[in-house]
Amino acid sequence: MRSIGALLLLQSDSSSAVVLLWLAAGVVVIIGGWKVFEKAGQPGWAILVPFYNAYIMLKIAGRPGWWLLLYFIPVVNIVIAAIVAIDIAKSFGQSAVFGFFLLFLLCGIGYLILGFGSARYLGPAADPQGRMTAVA
Repeated sequence: MRSIGALLLLQSDSSSAVVLLWLAAGVVVIIGGWKVFEKAGQPGWAILVPFYNAYIMLKIAGRPGWWLLLYFIPVVNIVIAAIVAIDIAKSFGQSAVFGFFLLFLLCGIGYLILGFGSARYLGPAADPQGRMTAVA
């Protein structure tokens, strides 16, 4: 029979591993986002500022700034995040599938590919009024 101290130590070790994994994922997202922001002509440091980074993402995608308020509505925020991810992918000449899977679902990987890959920023995929425009 294990003692309570041994169980707490085991739980502490596994939770430390989870925290380290999340920190590593956060660093990957920050590095990828920084490069994407710079490619889009925005300051890279903006990825570090909460809420401002979401506003810059909206600018890169070509969506209006008031959409930032939609991120505060439960369930709607998930839909908006997916739309913005797809618009960012299109702004870099990638497909909607790339945007949904690599930018929305696996964000760290997609932003690293955009930031360090050969993708160029082509301009906003949507105009400020929220209507889609053609991106070649």
